[in-house]
Amino acid sequence: MPRIHLDYYVTLEVTPEATDEEIKKSYRKLALKYHPDRNQGDKEAEEKIRELNAAYEILGDPETRKSYERMRFGGFGAKSDHHDEGPDEALDPGEILEGMEKKLWDEGRLEIFRVLMKDIPRVKAALVKIREGTVAVLGYDKFREDIVKHFAKAMIPSLVTEEMEERKERLIDVGLAMMLSQGVDGPGGKQGSDWVRKQLVEAYDRGREDGYCEACELLYTRQ
Repeated sequence: MPRIHLDYYVTLEVTPEATDEEIKKSYRKLALKYHPDRNQGDKEAEEKIRELNAAYEILGDPETRKSYERMRFGGFGAKSDHHDEGPDEALDPGEILEGMEKKLWDEGRLEIFRVLMKDIPRVKAALVKIREGTVAVLGYDKFREDIVKHFAKAMIPSLVTEEMEERKERLIDVGLAMMLSQGVDGPGGKQGSDWVRKQLVEAYDRGREDGYCEACELLYTRQ
């Protein structure tokens, strides 16, 4: 398995505090160093160029860099010129995808939770309907997450603004690019890319539902 970097700053040999110009300068220097014309037949150089291009595609654009910052895996500082690091570990693609799904789930969860916490009357009005539905199903009043999620699926579209949806799509796009660059592509090819994107979208949507549930549970009082 090819080596996998979870930190594009490591790949471009800069720190997370690097300016856009410093990132561009480092990319150009490394791209020149590993350019195919200078390393004909060198498989490692070919792999390095692919890593560099994938990293710069994300960090080279200020907007995608902001999205990446929200989802990047921490704990991988830039390589030091004074220390030799051991060979990169071959990470399990399933674990990498699971980590990204968790980050996107959390983004969706916090997004909806914050929206609802700014509109308490709306939550209380929703709880009236949820309580009525719960009593109709159970015969008594009780907070049931599965019932709340049923209502959440119907209510969330009315909470999501165009700006929120655009932000979601941007985060999904960056997350997908990160996964594909790490070799996480499911069945492979276009089918694999679509499959990975589907997993990320579903994780984000699950987060939105859980954020809705958390807000309702916070304000729920049994009657």
